[in-house]
Amino acid sequence: MRMEREVESEFRPLMLEAIQSRVHALADSIKEKAPHCPCGRAMSFHDERSVFWISRFGRVRAQDRRYRCRPCTRESHPLLDELGVEPGRISGSLARLLALLATVGPYERAARLAWLLLGVKVSAMGVWRVVQRLGGVAAQYGEDLSAYYAESRSETKLVETAPDAVVLGLDGCNLGMQVRAHRRSRKTYDHPLPPLPDIEDERFREVKTGVLLLPAERFQSSPGRRSVVRRVLVTCLGNADDIYNHVWARLQELGWLGTKTIVVIVGDGAEWIWNRAAMFSSRCEILDFWHAIEHAWEFARLRYGEGSPQAERWAHQIAKQLRAGTIEQVMDHLKRLHPTTPDVRMHYDEYLRLGYGIGSGAVENAHKQVVHARLRQAGMRWSEMGARSLLALRLLLLNDDWQLLDRMRMTSLAA
Repeated sequence: MRMEREVESEFRPLMLEAIQSRVHALADSIKEKAPHCPCGRAMSFHDERSVFWISRFGRVRAQDRRYRCRPCTRESHPLLDELGVEPGRISGSLARLLALLATVGPYERAARLAWLLLGVKVSAMGVWRVVQRLGGVAAQYGEDLSAYYAESRSETKLVETAPDAVVLGLDGCNLGMQVRAHRRSRKTYDHPLPPLPDIEDERFREVKTGVLLLPAERFQSSPGRRSVVRRVLVTCLGNADDIYNHVWARLQELGWLGTKTIVVIVGDGAEWIWNRAAMFSSRCEILDFWHAIEHAWEFARLRYGEGSPQAERWAHQIAKQLRAGTIEQVMDHLKRLHPTTPDVRMHYDEYLRLGYGIGSGAVENAHKQVVHARLRQAGMRWSEMGARSLLALRLLLLNDDWQLLDRMRMTSLAA
């Protein structure tokens, strides 16, 4: 242990020196190349200043040559633009490591872990800024992808090699939001900031989550229990149309939507799930088995009394009938459970035979991993930007798509 730490301490300055050397070499190679303005004119040299940014191995310094187009007053910083860094900010490589830590724990804890694991001292606010910059661009990427496929939905060509069936579980959960009517004022801003977006119901917003999986990849991990080889998560802080657009885009990206593909939608009794399901022409709608049983118990308590043996026997009999597929007998009693197409949503025996599943456990587990484990800890309240940014990063991590961040350029943090 001591040996490894001694080696790390010994070579950390050397690695910083190597990075610094490469920065100087790059600066020299582009020193004499004057950039061109988007207006088409060649920019002229304006001034040069010493700047730094924070890397994993310490502060990296460079001479920033600034160019300016006099007619349109645009500025250019060729070296900083080439490296993708901003003066005084955190480098892209370190930013991605800090964002990874922040997706699994609060910002204060991520800052402490950065010191313990990386040997980098950074404040919780510094970690927060990184999440907003990387999470913001990741969230925008997802929104753009969703909008692209939504606009071209009528022209989308279905994949001939797509699977026969795809299971889509959908659910929603509330997220505590900040309810400040006005932004905190800061004297450094030249212009007043735009007002905060309105929060529905004043305190909460619903995070909608979907989980996509293939019935053919289910396997029996133990008697009576099935697991999946892989799953793909989709989430958004928006309405029903937003989550369905995200799901559609993800299906297109995966190549899972074909001319003969049946989209099996599993959900509880929430109307927003079933009202938008018609976007899939070939679909199978399944009412979550356990929510159906919950309604059966509610009916039994009303009919036979709370805690009565008759209620227990009746509810267990309903459960057996639902699993056996005798829907007509069940519907005679379950007046409170009255979907528009009960014959379609409650053939549980057939759904089990086809491997579709009959419960929403997969999406409820996804909620716990995407939302609850990080964004619903004690006392947490979120801004619109903060929630969207962190949700986008957690989605990349849980879908094993973290490498996508390497292709995204960090945006400047809006004032």
